[in-house]
Amino acid sequence: MVVYTGQGDARRSMSLLWRSAAPQEPGRTPGPGPRPGLTVDAIVAAAIAVADEDGMAALSMRAVGERLGRTAMALYTYVPGKSELLDLMYDAVHAELPGDRPAGGDWRTDLTRWAQDTLAFFLRHPWVLQVSQARPVLGPHEYAALDTLVRCLYGTGLDAGVLRRLVGTLFHFVRGAAQTVADAREAASATGRPDEEWWYARSAALVELVPDFADRYPELSRMERESAPPQPAGDDTVPYPEREARETFTAGLDVLLDGIGAAVRRGRGPGA
Repeated sequence: MVVYTGQGDARRSMSLLWRSAAPQEPGRTPGPGPRPGLTVDAIVAAAIAVADEDGMAALSMRAVGERLGRTAMALYTYVPGKSELLDLMYDAVHAELPGDRPAGGDWRTDLTRWAQDTLAFFLRHPWVLQVSQARPVLGPHEYAALDTLVRCLYGTGLDAGVLRRLVGTLFHFVRGAAQTVADAREAASATGRPDEEWWYARSAALVELVPDFADRYPELSRMERESAPPQPAGDDTVPYPEREARETFTAGLDVLLDGIGAAVRRGRGPGA
């Protein structure tokens, strides 16, 4: 399931994102009696809680209203619709990402921390991974998160043209790793079969049905033989697919950072 942000009215959505307009829709007035506690921020927080607990498919104005003890119609006074609400949710959760990276620090340490923080962020809110990156929200917290990454990269001394491409490379790498971990976490409950049972059944069938597997795929078989996974250390309650995905993330990040280091050594920027 892929969802797209930015589908509501552009000016109204951006006004809400940047809080440059009153949250109440022009021309509407609240009904009689007190209206305690209902604000744009409260609605957004409730919507995030719905998506965190039950997934994007469960998100609706009605579900958010029920969580707040209000009707769906009561929310429209503050947020024009679900499209605008999704924009606000997506931007709001990005406020969780740290923005305190010091300029001029050790770029490798800073980028490693950024990647780990961003991976953890995606796994706290896996519904964010369903939001397409084709059309960004363009909200303040999304920009702040991007600014932090750019600040880390400027520590390399590489020129701006290279940095622009590295932003996309690093972001998509972390997002892809997070998607793999999130899928691994969801697989057992979504399919009704534990990971161990699934792998055992298919591995046994593969051995039986493709006895010449090693001859057909010699390099793949060689890699598997030479890189037998080590025994898990630490918390072995984490399922194997998730451990594998996390180890892949760590190894891939090291290679990416090594590549950035090689570019720095080649002197491709004014500060290199």
